[in-house]
Amino acid sequence: MTRNKLQPAPGRLLISEPSLQDVFFKKAVVLLAEHNEEGSFGLIINKPVNVRLPDVVKDLQDFDVRLFLGGPVKTDSLFFIHTHGDIIEGSLKILPGIFWGGDLDQVRELMKSGEIGPDDIRFFIGYSGWAIDQLNQEMEINSWIVAETTKKQVINSDPETLWQKLMRSLGQEYEIWANFPADPSLN
Repeated sequence: MTRNKLQPAPGRLLISEPSLQDVFFKKAVVLLAEHNEEGSFGLIINKPVNVRLPDVVKDLQDFDVRLFLGGPVKTDSLFFIHTHGDIIEGSLKILPGIFWGGDLDQVRELMKSGEIGPDDIRFFIGYSGWAIDQLNQEMEINSWIVAETTKKQVINSDPETLWQKLMRSLGQEYEIWANFPADPSLN
């Protein structure tokens, strides 16, 4: 099989190989926000959880969106990506139209006023992080496929089918993996 030659970089996706059976990263799609000589930081964008934003941020009862599991690190913290880097102070651009973080108090006010809607922002519990060279080592053992992405894939895609759709989009070599069973030993 021909391996994908893209390297990890901010704004790219890490798509887990079907053989990756880690409880957090099985069939995961991670948006990388940082990748440098100090390590890597990203958020799993296709793992919604059964927790709603008002359950963790009490003053946002009218903004009832579900949260996502961003990864296994700092699961007691809230992270967010959004499409409004032009108006949210402290935002960091990840890719065209997608930003990470910023002033949470300002985000609250923009959400309350309706300037930010549910299709403009996603909230995550925890994040995915790799120490220096850890992600490179995982790449060497074929744990991840690196892919380009778009704003639509990150914010407006159906998280339940994203991994499968991305597998199909990578071409015929990867298409068969889209139907890879959760437990191959049961086949």
